Amino acid sequence: MIGRWVLLLVAVACAGIARADAPLEPEGYRTDAYRAPTPATLKGATVLSIAEAHALWESKGAVFIDVLAQAPRPKNLPKDVVWRDKARYDIPGSLWLPDTGYGELSAPMLGYFLDGLRNAAKGDASRTLVFYCQRDCWMSWNAAKRALASGFSKVDWYPDGADGWAQAGYPLEQRTPAPRPQ
Repeated sequence: MIGRWVLLLVAVACAGIARADAPLEPEGYRTDAYRAPTPATLKGATVLSIAEAHALWESKGAVFIDVLAQAPRPKNLPKDVVWRDKARYDIPGSLWLPDTGYGELSAPMLGYFLDGLRNAAKGDASRTLVFYCQRDCWMSWNAAKRALASGFSKVDWYPDGADGWAQAGYPLEQRTPAPRPQ
């Protein structure tokens, strides 16, 4: 019994250290080095733990939005060469809006992002949206921040992403992205 308490205390201490080492929240969007430790906060949003994200998912109380980038078919690849997209496994029922978590979006990509959110929220800007991609990935942080700036009022950010979800033993399913602008 004492051994369990010691393990629990060590786990809590390590979690506190990890949070203390998190970078500060920047004023604007992150525009480089997207795969790096993320802040512990996002002003205006709720930051979800794995347990909180799972509870929302089970209750169907939110729309989950995956913003992980997807490599496009190279423009100079000969037409007769087969291109296979890398499979993406994410939280069941999610909407995948690839490439919408970059710090700067072109006008067509911003329109794609906002249209995707409006459709997912069924036109209700107060519907809860949960943004994620992978652990230590700024793209979901950027996307959640952009949703807040665009008038969505119930924005949650799940920083552990599909990695944390799978590590917790929760199901994943293969996803294809929402068609994006050319």
